[in-house]
Amino acid sequence: MNTTQPGSSLVIDTKEVGRRPGSMASLSRTIEAPADLGTDVIAVPEGQEIDLDLRLESVVEGVLVTGTGSAVATGACVRCLTEVHPTVDIRFQELFVWPDRVDHHREVGDDEDEEEYRIENELIDLEPVLRDTVVPSLPFQPVCREDCPGLCSQCGARLADDPDHQHDVIDPRWAALEVLRPLAETAGESPVETDEGKRN
Repeated sequence: MNTTQPGSSLVIDTKEVGRRPGSMASLSRTIEAPADLGTDVIAVPEGQEIDLDLRLESVVEGVLVTGTGSAVATGACVRCLTEVHPTVDIRFQELFVWPDRVDHHREVGDDEDEEEYRIENELIDLEPVLRDTVVPSLPFQPVCREDCPGLCSQCGARLADDPDHQHDVIDPRWAALEVLRPLAETAGESPVETDEGKRN
């Protein structure tokens, strides 16, 4: 990860734990959510502060990072478009591999090498693992409540605000006569009555 920036809240210096296998360190870190942490429907807003509890454990291959925390996402109910704010639990445990171990994996032809999180310049960038943890855990179709009735298909009103909301549905067979109703009312009779008068 050549873009790893030491000043970022998402970047951890491996000096926190050292390289001796078995050494451990615990720390709490307040990070800022990166951009595009989610989907077009729901996401954790960029810059939102997220408190993470981290445990770093040095192993032969690299540093095993375990993290826990939570974030609040913002999105819209897919049924009624009301804004929703679900809490997202963050839990991950990932191995960040030392560069020399990455080189070793390449030498032995390990095809999983490209899928590893790597330590660059003795720094660990948490953004990729945070993204891989948070985005899949967001609801694919968020709703404000499980039984949300959605919107009226005719006028767009939010049905949860008016459970008795309804429209008079006209039989399509009589729809043409509805066009004539204003004329008939002006003449003091309905289109149906006029037809019956003719029959009589």
